[in-house]
Amino acid sequence: MNIESQLIFFFSALGAFNGFFLSFYFAYKAKKSGVQSNYFLALLLLVLSIRIVKSVFFYFVSGLSTTFLQIGLSACFLIGPFLFLYIQSQIRETKKYGWLLHIAPFLLIITVVGIIFPYWSNRELWSTYFLRIIYLQWLAYIILSGFMLRPVFKKLFHSSEKFQDKDLWLTSIFFGTTFIWIGYFVASFTSYIVGALSFSFILYLIILVLTFRRKKTTLFFDEKVRYKNKEIDTIVVDEISNKLKLVQDKALFKNANIKLADVAAELNTSPHTLSQYLNDNLGKSFSLFINEYRIEEAKKLLLSNDNFTIEVIGYESGFNSKSTFFTTFKNIVGITPSAYQKQGE
Repeated sequence: MNIESQLIFFFSALGAFNGFFLSFYFAYKAKKSGVQSNYFLALLLLVLSIRIVKSVFFYFVSGLSTTFLQIGLSACFLIGPFLFLYIQSQIRETKKYGWLLHIAPFLLIITVVGIIFPYWSNRELWSTYFLRIIYLQWLAYIILSGFMLRPVFKKLFHSSEKFQDKDLWLTSIFFGTTFIWIGYFVASFTSYIVGALSFSFILYLIILVLTFRRKKTTLFFDEKVRYKNKEIDTIVVDEISNKLKLVQDKALFKNANIKLADVAAELNTSPHTLSQYLNDNLGKSFSLFINEYRIEEAKKLLLSNDNFTIEVIGYESGFNSKSTFFTTFKNIVGITPSAYQKQGE
């Protein structure tokens, strides 16, 4: 094996094993926190890693066990469903056992097909028809996941709704899985190892982006960095602090289209000064600042009003869509609106 092949093997294999590590990590987090969505993420990384390991060893190791090859291809049948289930669980409230509708049928198909048409005696069938079906099913779930992410994508085109860390994470998972699919789809025109390398590249890219975002050192954080060495006068800080109660008293947060400039006008200050105050003194974006008021209002309504549906409560609290309400509530409170309501019963 020449040096070029050794480097390709190293990076693709390392990405796969890091995928296994992250899968076990998220599974551990899921067990510790009881959050179901982390199980879906762990399983998504697991089946992706199984598929990548199969690709790496098939490319570099001759005489590989056909059972191993069959498992690697079968894992692809679950990538799309786990991607969809993870994104769905992050965007809206889901039924506890609703995931079975997306997983059980495919597990049954994998088992039955694997027994009737084992890879060792049906290589051509697996490498042609079965593979096409697998990639079409994977693509179908990518499309479904994209539709599920529409509220997140809309934030890219609406300045009033700030793109949050969670939004970046979900879009990274979505586009990462999509690019891996593309990598395997074009492998027949380029090289079989492209899919494995794309997984490694995307895995590292997501980690780097989130690491830099956490450190506040990239362009994602210009909003917070731009105020450096330009502190607001303490008198102005006190004035804004005293006036902030107007947001609660006048229920400004109930306006679904409220903007930074609107609140600044109510507080008799400039949008720039208010934005700097929120970032420097409260450590919050305007979107988070307003949404926290909305969530507090929603929590009160969830516990005191039995006549409103959860969707109506979201609108009454100032949210402009059901999906945004569920996502924001879960992000801030840690549980879904219905789960919070049940706790208070």
